[in-house]
Amino acid sequence: MSWNDLQTALAGSGYVASDDLAVAMHLSLTLGRPLLLEGAAGVGKTQLASSLAAERNTKLIRLQCYEGLDAAQAIYEWNYQRQLLTIRAAAEDGETGQSVEARIFSRDFLLERPLLAAITQDVAPVLLIDEIDRADEEFEAYLLEILSEFQVTIPELGTVEATTRPIVILTSNGTRDLSDALRRRCLYSYVNYPDRETELAILQARCPDVPARLGAQIVGFVQKLREEDLDKVPGIAETLDFAAALMGLGIADLTDDPAALQHTLSTLLKTQNDRAQVTVEVAGRIAGRAA
Repeated sequence: MSWNDLQTALAGSGYVASDDLAVAMHLSLTLGRPLLLEGAAGVGKTQLASSLAAERNTKLIRLQCYEGLDAAQAIYEWNYQRQLLTIRAAAEDGETGQSVEARIFSRDFLLERPLLAAITQDVAPVLLIDEIDRADEEFEAYLLEILSEFQVTIPELGTVEATTRPIVILTSNGTRDLSDALRRRCLYSYVNYPDRETELAILQARCPDVPARLGAQIVGFVQKLREEDLDKVPGIAETLDFAAALMGLGIADLTDDPAALQHTLSTLLKTQNDRAQVTVEVAGRIAGRAA
Protein backbone atom coordinates (compact mmCIF):
# COMPACT_ATOMS: atom_id res chain seq x y z
CA MET A 1 0.00 0.00 0.00
CA SER A 2 1.41 3.39 -1.01
CA TRP A 3 0.97 6.52 1.07
CA ASN A 4 -1.68 7.70 -1.39
CA ASP A 5 -3.59 4.44 -0.87
CA LEU A 6 -3.30 4.88 2.90
CA GLN A 7 -4.54 8.45 2.62
CA THR A 8 -7.54 7.24 0.60
CA ALA A 9 -8.23 4.40 3.04
CA LEU A 10 -8.17 6.77 6.00
CA ALA A 11 -10.54 9.10 4.16
CA GLY A 12 -12.89 6.12 3.83
CA SER A 13 -12.86 5.91 7.63
CA GLY A 14 -13.68 9.61 7.91
CA TYR A 15 -10.15 10.90 8.49
CA VAL A 16 -8.73 13.45 6.06
CA ALA A 17 -4.95 13.32 6.40
CA SER A 18 -2.56 15.85 4.90
CA ASP A 19 0.09 14.59 2.51
CA ASP A 20 2.83 15.03 5.12
CA LEU A 21 0.88 13.12 7.75
CA ALA A 22 -0.06 10.33 5.35
CA VAL A 23 3.58 9.90 4.30
CA ALA A 24 4.73 9.85 7.94
CA MET A 25 2.11 7.24 8.82
CA HIS A 26 3.04 5.15 5.77
CA LEU A 27 6.73 5.23 6.72
CA SER A 28 5.86 4.27 10.29
CA LEU A 29 3.95 1.23 9.06
CA THR A 30 6.62 0.30 6.52
CA LEU A 31 9.58 0.63 8.90
CA GLY A 32 7.77 -0.67 11.97
CA ARG A 33 8.65 2.46 13.93
CA PRO A 34 6.46 4.36 16.41
CA LEU A 35 5.02 7.65 15.16
CA LEU A 36 5.11 10.71 17.42
CA LEU A 37 2.46 13.30 16.62
CA GLU A 38 2.75 16.78 18.10
CA GLY A 39 0.32 19.64 17.79
CA ALA A 40 -2.31 21.63 19.63
CA ALA A 41 -5.22 19.88 21.29
CA GLY A 42 -8.11 19.19 18.94
CA VAL A 43 -6.26 18.90 15.62
CA GLY A 44 -7.01 15.18 15.13
CA LYS A 45 -3.97 13.40 16.56
CA THR A 46 -5.95 10.91 18.64
CA GLN A 47 -8.52 10.41 15.90
CA LEU A 48 -5.81 9.21 13.52
CA ALA A 49 -5.16 6.17 15.74
CA SER A 50 -8.88 5.39 15.94
CA SER A 51 -9.35 5.72 12.17
CA LEU A 52 -6.26 3.61 11.45
CA ALA A 53 -7.55 0.84 13.72
CA ALA A 54 -10.90 0.95 11.94
CA GLU A 55 -9.23 0.90 8.51
CA ARG A 56 -7.09 -2.08 9.53
CA ASN A 57 -9.97 -3.82 11.29
CA THR A 58 -7.88 -4.28 14.41
CA LYS A 59 -8.11 -3.44 18.09
CA LEU A 60 -7.29 0.03 19.39
CA ILE A 61 -5.51 -0.09 22.75
CA ARG A 62 -5.23 3.30 24.41
CA LEU A 63 -2.99 4.42 27.24
CA GLN A 64 -4.08 7.83 28.51
CA CYS A 65 -1.10 9.48 30.14
CA TYR A 66 -1.26 11.71 33.21
CA GLU A 67 1.03 12.97 35.96
CA GLY A 68 1.99 10.15 38.31
CA LEU A 69 1.40 7.35 35.79
CA ASP A 70 3.65 4.40 36.65
CA ALA A 71 4.50 0.92 35.38
CA ALA A 72 1.81 -0.81 37.44
CA GLN A 73 -0.89 1.27 35.77
CA ALA A 74 0.61 1.22 32.29
CA ILE A 75 2.32 -2.17 31.88
CA TYR A 76 1.16 -4.76 34.40
CA GLU A 77 0.37 -5.50 38.02
CA TRP A 78 -0.42 -8.59 40.04
CA ASN A 79 -3.94 -9.46 41.13
CA TYR A 80 -3.11 -9.15 44.81
CA GLN A 81 -6.61 -9.92 46.07
CA ARG A 82 -6.76 -13.16 44.11
CA GLN A 83 -3.24 -14.05 45.24
CA LEU A 84 -4.21 -13.64 48.91
CA LEU A 85 -7.31 -15.79 48.47
CA THR A 86 -5.22 -18.49 46.81
CA ILE A 87 -2.64 -18.39 49.60
CA ARG A 88 -5.36 -18.76 52.25
CA ALA A 89 -7.00 -21.62 50.39
CA ALA A 90 -3.65 -23.36 49.96
CA ALA A 91 -2.85 -22.94 53.68
CA GLU A 92 -6.16 -24.52 54.64
CA ASP A 93 -5.25 -27.51 52.44
CA GLY A 94 -1.83 -27.71 54.04
CA GLU A 95 -0.03 -26.54 50.91
CA THR A 96 2.87 -24.13 51.35
CA GLY A 97 6.23 -23.27 49.87
CA GLN A 98 7.44 -22.93 46.31
CA SER A 99 4.45 -24.61 44.67
CA VAL A 100 2.12 -21.93 46.01
CA GLU A 101 4.56 -19.17 45.08
CA ALA A 102 4.92 -20.52 41.54
CA ARG A 103 1.16 -20.65 41.15
CA ILE A 104 0.39 -17.12 42.39
CA PHE A 105 3.13 -15.59 40.24
CA SER A 106 1.92 -17.20 37.01
CA ARG A 107 0.24 -15.53 34.04
CA ASP A 108 -3.16 -16.49 35.49
CA PHE A 109 -2.66 -13.88 38.23
CA LEU A 110 -1.22 -11.17 35.99
CA LEU A 111 -3.33 -8.14 35.15
CA GLU A 112 -2.32 -6.81 31.74
CA ARG A 113 -2.37 -3.06 31.39
CA PRO A 114 -2.29 -1.35 27.96
CA LEU A 115 1.43 -1.65 27.17
CA LEU A 116 1.62 -5.35 27.99
CA ALA A 117 -1.75 -6.08 26.40
CA ALA A 118 -0.57 -4.43 23.17
CA ILE A 119 2.31 -6.89 22.67
CA THR A 120 0.32 -10.03 23.53
CA GLN A 121 -2.41 -9.77 20.89
CA ASP A 122 -2.74 -12.40 18.17
CA VAL A 123 -3.41 -9.64 15.62
CA ALA A 124 -1.24 -6.52 15.74
CA PRO A 125 -3.30 -3.75 17.39
CA VAL A 126 -2.93 0.01 17.20
CA LEU A 127 -1.36 1.17 20.47
CA LEU A 128 -2.19 4.81 21.21
CA ILE A 129 -0.02 6.41 23.90
CA ASP A 130 -2.05 9.57 24.29
CA GLU A 131 -0.67 12.86 25.62
CA ILE A 132 2.73 11.42 26.58
CA ASP A 133 3.81 14.94 27.59
CA ARG A 134 1.42 14.78 30.56
CA ALA A 135 3.31 11.85 32.09
CA ASP A 136 6.38 12.34 34.25
CA GLU A 137 9.81 12.23 32.67
CA GLU A 138 10.54 9.05 34.66
CA PHE A 139 7.71 7.26 32.91
CA GLU A 140 9.39 7.71 29.53
CA ALA A 141 12.11 5.30 30.71
CA TYR A 142 9.46 2.58 31.06
CA LEU A 143 8.59 3.06 27.41
CA LEU A 144 12.10 2.70 26.04
CA GLU A 145 12.33 -1.09 26.40
CA ILE A 146 8.95 -1.57 24.75
CA LEU A 147 9.58 0.90 21.93
CA SER A 148 13.07 -0.48 21.31
CA GLU A 149 12.58 -4.22 21.67
CA PHE A 150 8.82 -4.63 22.03
CA GLN A 151 9.24 -6.71 25.14
CA VAL A 152 8.47 -6.38 28.83
CA THR A 153 10.59 -7.72 31.68
CA ILE A 154 8.59 -9.11 34.62
CA PRO A 155 10.93 -10.13 37.47
CA GLU A 156 8.75 -13.07 38.56
CA LEU A 157 8.20 -14.41 35.03
CA GLY A 158 11.12 -13.19 32.94
CA THR A 159 10.93 -11.40 29.62
CA VAL A 160 7.64 -11.36 27.72
CA GLU A 161 8.36 -10.86 24.03
CA ALA A 162 5.83 -9.49 21.59
CA THR A 163 3.47 -11.97 19.98
CA THR A 164 2.91 -9.37 17.30
CA ARG A 165 4.43 -5.91 16.98
CA PRO A 166 1.79 -3.24 17.57
CA ILE A 167 1.38 -0.12 15.47
CA VAL A 168 2.40 2.59 17.93
CA ILE A 169 1.19 6.19 17.82
CA LEU A 170 2.21 8.67 20.49
CA THR A 171 0.61 12.09 20.82
CA SER A 172 1.87 15.22 22.54
CA ASN A 173 0.31 18.65 23.02
CA GLY A 174 3.71 20.17 23.72
CA THR A 175 3.17 20.95 27.41
CA ARG A 176 6.75 19.85 28.14
CA ASP A 177 9.81 18.78 26.17
CA LEU A 178 10.15 15.06 25.51
CA SER A 179 13.46 13.28 26.00
CA ASP A 180 15.90 12.83 23.13
CA ALA A 181 15.92 9.08 23.82
CA LEU A 182 12.18 8.85 23.22
CA ARG A 183 12.29 11.03 20.11
CA ARG A 184 15.10 8.92 18.61
CA ARG A 185 12.88 5.85 18.69
CA CYS A 186 10.04 7.53 16.80
CA LEU A 187 9.24 9.01 13.44
CA TYR A 188 7.76 12.47 13.76
CA SER A 189 5.00 14.61 12.33
CA TYR A 190 3.58 17.94 13.45
CA VAL A 191 -0.20 18.17 13.06
CA ASN A 192 -1.42 21.72 12.60
CA TYR A 193 -4.90 23.16 12.35
CA PRO A 194 -6.24 22.28 8.89
CA ASP A 195 -6.49 24.83 6.12
CA ARG A 196 -9.93 25.81 4.83
CA GLU A 197 -10.04 23.21 2.04
CA THR A 198 -8.98 20.36 4.32
CA GLU A 199 -11.35 21.32 7.11
CA LEU A 200 -14.22 21.53 4.63
CA ALA A 201 -13.34 18.03 3.40
CA ILE A 202 -13.35 16.80 7.01
CA LEU A 203 -16.74 18.39 7.64
CA GLN A 204 -18.20 16.85 4.48
CA ALA A 205 -16.82 13.43 5.42
CA ARG A 206 -18.02 13.49 9.02
CA CYS A 207 -21.25 15.48 8.58
CA PRO A 208 -22.52 14.71 5.07
CA ASP A 209 -26.00 16.10 5.82
CA VAL A 210 -24.71 19.67 6.18
CA PRO A 211 -25.64 21.67 3.03
CA ALA A 212 -22.68 22.84 0.97
CA ARG A 213 -23.32 26.57 1.52
CA LEU A 214 -23.73 26.20 5.27
CA GLY A 215 -20.67 23.98 5.40
CA ALA A 216 -18.59 26.67 3.71
CA GLN A 217 -19.91 29.24 6.21
CA ILE A 218 -19.13 26.97 9.18
CA VAL A 219 -15.56 26.36 8.12
CA GLY A 220 -15.03 30.01 7.23
CA PHE A 221 -16.43 31.09 10.61
CA VAL A 222 -14.21 28.72 12.59
CA GLN A 223 -11.13 29.65 10.53
CA LYS A 224 -11.73 33.36 11.21
CA LEU A 225 -12.51 32.67 14.88
CA ARG A 226 -9.09 31.04 15.29
CA GLU A 227 -7.53 34.38 14.33
CA GLU A 228 -9.04 35.99 17.42
CA ASP A 229 -7.01 36.25 20.64
CA LEU A 230 -8.59 33.26 22.40
CA ASP A 231 -7.56 31.32 25.49
CA LYS A 232 -8.49 28.05 23.80
CA VAL A 233 -8.56 27.87 20.03
CA PRO A 234 -11.36 25.58 18.76
CA GLY A 235 -10.20 22.35 17.14
CA ILE A 236 -11.75 20.06 14.56
CA ALA A 237 -13.95 18.33 17.12
CA GLU A 238 -15.45 21.72 18.02
CA THR A 239 -16.10 22.45 14.34
CA LEU A 240 -18.09 19.22 14.06
CA ASP A 241 -20.03 20.02 17.25
CA PHE A 242 -20.75 23.50 15.90
CA ALA A 243 -22.13 22.04 12.69
CA ALA A 244 -24.31 19.57 14.61
CA ALA A 245 -25.65 22.37 16.82
CA LEU A 246 -26.57 24.53 13.83
CA MET A 247 -28.32 21.63 12.12
CA GLY A 248 -30.14 20.75 15.33
CA LEU A 249 -31.45 24.30 15.69
CA GLY A 250 -32.41 24.50 12.04
CA ILE A 251 -30.02 27.37 11.27
CA ALA A 252 -29.40 27.41 7.53
CA ASP A 253 -27.40 30.65 7.32
CA LEU A 254 -25.05 32.08 9.94
CA THR A 255 -26.13 35.65 9.17
CA ASP A 256 -29.88 35.09 9.62
CA ASP A 257 -30.15 35.22 13.42
CA PRO A 258 -27.22 36.68 15.42
CA ALA A 259 -28.78 35.71 18.77
CA ALA A 260 -29.23 32.08 17.73
CA LEU A 261 -25.68 32.01 16.38
CA GLN A 262 -24.42 33.32 19.72
CA HIS A 263 -26.16 30.46 21.55
CA THR A 264 -24.32 27.88 19.46
CA LEU A 265 -20.90 29.29 20.36
CA SER A 266 -20.88 27.12 23.48
CA THR A 267 -19.64 24.41 21.11
CA LEU A 268 -16.61 26.50 20.07
CA LEU A 269 -15.69 28.70 23.03
CA LYS A 270 -14.73 26.79 26.16
CA THR A 271 -13.68 29.51 28.63
CA GLN A 272 -15.60 32.37 30.24
CA ASN A 273 -13.08 34.88 28.93
CA ASP A 274 -13.53 33.68 25.34
CA ARG A 275 -17.33 33.75 25.66
CA ALA A 276 -17.19 37.31 26.97
CA GLN A 277 -14.79 38.38 24.23
CA VAL A 278 -16.83 37.04 21.32
CA THR A 279 -19.99 39.10 21.71
CA VAL A 280 -23.03 39.02 19.44
CA GLU A 281 -21.52 41.87 17.46
CA VAL A 282 -18.15 40.13 17.07
CA ALA A 283 -19.81 36.84 16.06
CA GLY A 284 -21.94 38.71 13.54
CA ARG A 285 -18.87 40.39 12.07
CA ILE A 286 -17.06 37.06 11.75
CA ALA A 287 -20.14 35.42 10.21
CA GLY A 288 -20.37 38.19 7.63
CA ARG A 289 -16.80 37.43 6.52
CA ALA A 290 -17.17 33.64 6.69
CA ALA A 291 -18.81 32.85 3.38
